[in-house]
Amino acid sequence: MRFVIALILLVLTGCDKESQAEGQAQPASPVKSDKSGQSDILLESADGSRATLSYKNAGQKAPTASFTDADRQDVTLADFAGKPLLLNIWATWCAPCKAEMPTLDALVKREKDRMNVIVVSQDLEGSAPVLAFFKETGVKNLVPYTDADNAILAAFNNAIALPTSILYNSEGKEIWRISGGVEWDGAEVAQLLRAAD
Repeated sequence: MRFVIALILLVLTGCDKESQAEGQAQPASPVKSDKSGQSDILLESADGSRATLSYKNAGQKAPTASFTDADRQDVTLADFAGKPLLLNIWATWCAPCKAEMPTLDALVKREKDRMNVIVVSQDLEGSAPVLAFFKETGVKNLVPYTDADNAILAAFNNAIALPTSILYNSEGKEIWRISGGVEWDGAEVAQLLRAAD
């Protein structure tokens, strides 16, 4: 019972500024089911950090909300159509968000020919904190997309926690989403990403 309560609190509270998502995410047993019988799957890192994999929104089209690219031009997720897309929604004030950036940066380099990987910051200050964080941590492959107006969050009815990563197929339809930070360089995650092929 305590585990279920702790998991619900984790999902509801979103970003836990104290935990660091180090170690490899490992699939665990399903933890809750929705009305359609789809189960959320707990992903647990070696250090005990947890994230939730969900298929509840599979098949939904990507939102049309706009955000800003590195040149301060408006873009939407539709601009990435034609290849699978991994969208990561994060912020520089969120510890689990920051912890997964190095492996997301490496993922961009590994998968650039097969899929798009983008990270959209929800920092209200725009690109300044994102650029500073990328410079400080040596992130070189990720483009600093920003959403200072939180239009992406609004498109999801403000019902997602940070970090959240959503995998879309080449037609812009959701395959799965992960709430919480994970390591993006392991075999288990690589297998999850292949679902977009």
